[in-house]
Amino acid sequence: MAEVEEDAAVLGEFEIEVNLRDVPNWKRVGDSITATFRIRYHGGVAMIVHVADVERLISHHADIDLRWDHVRFTVTTHDAGHKLTLADFDLARRINKIAAAHEAEPIEA
Repeated sequence: MAEVEEDAAVLGEFEIEVNLRDVPNWKRVGDSITATFRIRYHGGVAMIVHVADVERLISHHADIDLRWDHVRFTVTTHDAGHKLTLADFDLARRINKIAAAHEAEPIEA
């Protein structure tokens, strides 16, 4: 049997709630977490490229929806059966930092 990395283990309900407290403006939607940031289109493209570069380095990727005035990120661990893991919350924290660096403002959903 293959070993499961610690950050790839599926989280329980309590662990999800605790980790959500550490990622302001992210909300749970089923077995994923999502956040939306207000940023104009070209700034959003630059932010997405920055996020994609980090995602490549950590081998974990968000689903990204770019619109003319905002970007929405949705994160789940596909390799864990589309469930939430510590890797998802790590990526959410990284996205928050990148969004702040690009002066994107969180949109409360």
